[in-house]
Amino acid sequence: MAHHDQVSDDALHRRGLMFILSSPSGAGKTTIAQRLLRSDGHIRLSVSATTRPIRPGETEGEDYHFVTQSEFDRMVEEEHFLEWARVFGHSYGTPKAHVKAGLREGADFLFDIDWQGTQQLYQKLETDVVRVFLLPPSLDELRRRLTGRGTDSPAVIEARMERAQAEISHWDGYDYVVINDNIDTCFDKVVQILAAERMRRARQTGLIGFVRELTRPV
Repeated sequence: MAHHDQVSDDALHRRGLMFILSSPSGAGKTTIAQRLLRSDGHIRLSVSATTRPIRPGETEGEDYHFVTQSEFDRMVEEEHFLEWARVFGHSYGTPKAHVKAGLREGADFLFDIDWQGTQQLYQKLETDVVRVFLLPPSLDELRRRLTGRGTDSPAVIEARMERAQAEISHWDGYDYVVINDNIDTCFDKVVQILAAERMRRARQTGLIGFVRELTRPV
């Protein structure tokens, strides 16, 4: 008879999850996302398709899948995307097949998208989605971060502040809201959220057989 003293975290199969990190510009989302990807080997960045030109230092298939507008339009028409949007004159979309196959295999995907993309993903794959929103500690601190190197005009900074406040107004469309007043503390909270969500019973697809073994007649 098989004897289990301890079950390791990876012993039972689980379904992957879609971990969404959103925030207004200046709230530290990019820093948190990069740190998470470096420190956690089980989560990968969801690679979007885009019509914008490739930039120096970017790699096809790693940073983005670079496509023409006509290719992108065909993919929209054929429903290849989980979500897509037009941002600053270019189209961006999350390819469906790659993500769905990965989730079945237990892969976790990190998404750096806004509230509209989050809504689209949640409507399509509700139980696979975990939504985390990062907030700045205050408007003064947000303004300080957006002011940055001091190269933007006051008018540009005001426009960025208005856009950030519009994004903040969608905070209640998320499962978790974390105030980023300290980057280390904020990162620790995001890691805790990811760890807990990985343990959700509904995602532990391997539990059924394991519990069946525990409850069979001895």
